[in-house]
Amino acid sequence: MLPKSTTAAAVTTLAVVTGCSSSTPATPAPSSTPGPSSTTAAPTTSAASPSSPAAGAPAAGSAAGVPALSGKPTEVNTEAVISPGGATPPTALATADIVAGTGAVATAAATVDVRYTGALYTDGKIFDSSWKRGTAPVSFPLNRVVPGFAKGIEGMKVGGRREIVIPPDLGYGAQTNGPIPGGSTLVFVVDLVGVK
Repeated sequence: MLPKSTTAAAVTTLAVVTGCSSSTPATPAPSSTPGPSSTTAAPTTSAASPSSPAAGAPAAGSAAGVPALSGKPTEVNTEAVISPGGATPPTALATADIVAGTGAVATAAATVDVRYTGALYTDGKIFDSSWKRGTAPVSFPLNRVVPGFAKGIEGMKVGGRREIVIPPDLGYGAQTNGPIPGGSTLVFVVDLVGVK
């Protein structure tokens, strides 16, 4: 069960995303509305370059290895629902821009404010979600999280929503981490709220 306090929840969140390798706990970001207005764009995907998805690529869920989203996936003020992935998960990082942001760009050295949902690729079971603790974003430096999560966020613009599929070698590898079994492919839907 997740702690109810915002500070404890942020620490738990950082521990799941970083694999408990961080010695600096995350601090919750102040409640704010998303940065510059976002625009809804046709989802694009990329396995080779998460920072610059291919224009005109297939929608999320129709690209190889990117699970479908249900509910209202383009509404960045609501949690996205992640469906189970296909029979064979991708072996490389895969991303799909669901909403193209128009604000500042996240770089590898940035500290980001995000809302997210993380699920297992195999069955869509949620292992962590900032939405379960409210709508306030969580803040952390990208250089303190698992490589696939950081690479998947790099290049996003504030106001954007991106689906990220992380193979085990860019996540936790063979190591079990809390509710995440060893060897798991992970799926995140991330809303970028701010960049520092």
